[in-house]
Amino acid sequence: MKIALIHLISTFLIGVLALVAQSSSSSTLPTDAQIRDLLIERIDKQHQSFGIVVGVIDSTGRRTVSYGKFDADDKRAVDADTIFEIGSVTKVFTSLLLADMVQRGEAALTAPVAKHLPSGVKTPQRNGRQITLEDLATHTSGLPRLPSNLHPKDSANPYVDYSVEQLYEFLSGYQLTRDIGSQYEYSNLGGGLLGHVLARQAGIDYEKLVRSRICEPLGMWSTGITLSDEMKTRFAVGHDATMQRVAYWDLPTLAGAGALRSTVNDMLTFVGANLGYVKSPLAPAMAAMLAVHRPTGTPGLEIGLGWHILTHDGHEIVWHNGGTRGFRSFIGFERKTGAGVVVLSNAETSAGIDDIGHTCSTPMPPCISRRKSASRSPLIRRFLTATLGSINSRRIL
Repeated sequence: MKIALIHLISTFLIGVLALVAQSSSSSTLPTDAQIRDLLIERIDKQHQSFGIVVGVIDSTGRRTVSYGKFDADDKRAVDADTIFEIGSVTKVFTSLLLADMVQRGEAALTAPVAKHLPSGVKTPQRNGRQITLEDLATHTSGLPRLPSNLHPKDSANPYVDYSVEQLYEFLSGYQLTRDIGSQYEYSNLGGGLLGHVLARQAGIDYEKLVRSRICEPLGMWSTGITLSDEMKTRFAVGHDATMQRVAYWDLPTLAGAGALRSTVNDMLTFVGANLGYVKSPLAPAMAAMLAVHRPTGTPGLEIGLGWHILTHDGHEIVWHNGGTRGFRSFIGFERKTGAGVVVLSNAETSAGIDDIGHTCSTPMPPCISRRKSASRSPLIRRFLTATLGSINSRRIL
């Protein structure tokens, strides 16, 4: 993931959540007009996206702000029901499936991954320790970011032809280079493997598992992998860093790493459920995801089940971001203030919307003053360092 994406998402989220974190005293969230002005600047003047949709939720309710269009040749406006690829935000759904299956007694965090794979598949071990489902969800399995036998025939859609057989072949031959659980390393392979073994355990494919266990209970009818004809009409066009159209991505084997598509409206429902605004049977599983904390090697940044957890100055921001070749996504929230943010964009560009957060200028909290760039604040600097360390060198997602 490129630095532009990190700025795009992190600066906006932390800026907005930092604003709402002060709302109990003198600060408030930016107005719709303020957010819209920022999107106009980013799209019309700086040409860093075709369409961006922002969603904000707090105790007063939810609202969305959108600006832009599907494509240079498709003038339809993007809105809160436009569908975007959400990339690695999918991993949060995968880890929620795990937490829910634990609640149901169908799985255990400490269960070896090997328990859920065919007997003929050898899974990596080291010093007598096996990789567990929790290790996969917390990116501490010791597995690499991507399997070394991923050699796409079509670089425009790099995961489409990676097969289950190839996944099993890689696992059976891979030698771990460090002890399991000893170090955080972001792994698309691990996220995809987790989704695969959970689907095997449930006896249905990954998409059906997500729909039945998460989307249907929450009423997230525009979230999935396979889109209906009606949903296809709402599917945004993705763009690369040169603002050229790019192909959608398909991840049949590693779906749990980044295959989902969704809308800002659906993602606000998901964030709202995590904040307790949307009541659902998933509440215990959502809470359990944040009961697990493992270090990432970056001060103040931990990993729960799927979620990254950033702690600074008494605030705990829970977040995840994502990206494919033509889309960028972010969701995050702070439980103490009850504020959440969703940002979806249909372009991967060099600048993104990196200054949206700190340009939400009135009123700014102490840690992000009007006269100091948000990228220089301790909170955002720590976030950027952590994100660069875990994401910058991996194939998007």
